[in-house]
This record gives sequence, structure tokens and C-alpha cells, in this order.
Amino acid sequence: MSNFLKDSKSVIGMIHVDALPGTPKYQALMPEVIAKAKAEALQYKAAGIDILMIENMHDVPFSRSAGPEIVAAMTVLGYEVKNTTGLRCGLQILAAANREALAAAQAAGLDFVRAEGFVFGHLADEGYIDGCAADLLRYRTQIDADHILVLTDIKKKHSSHALTADVDIVETAHAAEFFLSDGVIVTGIATGTEANLEELRAVKQAVQIPVLVGSGVTTENVDRYLDVADALIVGSYFKYNGRWHEGVDTERVKAFMAKVNRLR
Repeated sequence: MSNFLKDSKSVIGMIHVDALPGTPKYQALMPEVIAKAKAEALQYKAAGIDILMIENMHDVPFSRSAGPEIVAAMTVLGYEVKNTTGLRCGLQILAAANREALAAAQAAGLDFVRAEGFVFGHLADEGYIDGCAADLLRYRTQIDADHILVLTDIKKKHSSHALTADVDIVETAHAAEFFLSDGVIVTGIATGTEANLEELRAVKQAVQIPVLVGSGVTTENVDRYLDVADALIVGSYFKYNGRWHEGVDTERVKAFMAKVNRLR
């Protein structure tokens, strides 16, 4: 399987799709949700983004049991976003709906998923998330989706890691690599907060798989992160006023990508 993220220095732009059917904040009809996601995808493409990713961030409070209505909606959204732009595209289904994300990605023809709880359990705000590597990768093989990359958070944000306090982030990355992760994601403690640069360097030196930064990257600090990481996932910073729930600020994305292109 080709890993298109290795040494790519790619920037992955986040599309936080509007609340989906069955969730407390769902208001718009699905055609409107799809139209907005496609419009943001085209904004990203026009601004020079490399890769896209969709996530159901507005489906608060997050459930550990994503229903078929969420999986169906994310499948349609992924298909529409990828085929509207022609860019590589992935998805994440919150919370920790990793098998469901793989199924949606396979049906939609996507390129990767972002998985929570791949190795070592942790306590998230939606409850306990257990390790899933064995079941997830066996399921990927069963549905003939081995070409879809599984990118995995380590020491995930918005979570307590007290149970694994004696296991540092480097050992967690080693475990993810040993359990056949296609790439590990290093984040800050919450959405939009900077990842620890020293931890990032240590992880990069410790594993051979791609290492991504998953939060807190801005135009001001991108040079430091791009010097170390293989790829960057950027969401909040690309939105108006740096708020994840706002729309995509095309000029902000253009300025960011202009700097990235100079650096790489």
C-alpha cells in the first residue's frame, strides 16, 4: 500500500460539516448540509490546499455509538466532497466510530480515516475509549479497504490519560507503529491548541511511519512544525477568527498555503 503522506509536507484542510440528522443541533436539510460542505471544499481547493478531511464536529454531544443515519450522511458527504474537488479526501466520525468511518470511506472512495483509541485506552469527554487496532484492521481487510490509510491519534486531545501516565507519547507511537498504524497524529490538549514541539521531534525520531500535527498550527508557527512533521491537519485556524465553528476564510488559507509553498 502506498503511503502518500510520507515526507509529503502536505496540508490537510478540515471541513466541519453541519450537524447531521438525529443529533440535537440538526436544523438544515441534508441537501443544504451537502451544499455547504461542497462550497467549503471548493474554497479550500481555490486557496491551494493539498488534501481535505471531513468531520462531524457539530454533532455534539458526541456519542460512542454513531447510528446508521450518521454513517450514511458522512458517506454521501465524503463522496460529494471528493468528487467535486478531485482532491484526496478522508474523514473522521466522532466519537471513535472508527469501523463506521472505514465503511463510509470505502463506500465513498476516500483515501484515509482518522481513528481514535487505536492503541491504549483513554477517558474522553464522551466516555471510555478502548484500544481498537486489532478489530479495526481486520475489519479493513474484510471489506477490501486495505488501500485506505488509518491515521491514529496518540495521547489524544480532550482526554485524560491517567491510566497510561507511565507510558509516554514516544512509547505510544511505537505501539501504534507496531500495531500497523499508517501514521500517528500529535496534538495539543484541545482543539486549536499547539502541539508540543519537543514531543513531536521525539516521536518523529522514534518511528518510521508518517507523523502529523493535528492541532494548533498557524501561519506564525507553521515553519517550526513543517520542519519536523510529514503533514499538517489544520481546522480552526482556517476559519474566520480562528474559530472552528465558523466558515472557511479563503484569504487566511491562501496566506497560509503561500508560506507553506515557500517553505517546501
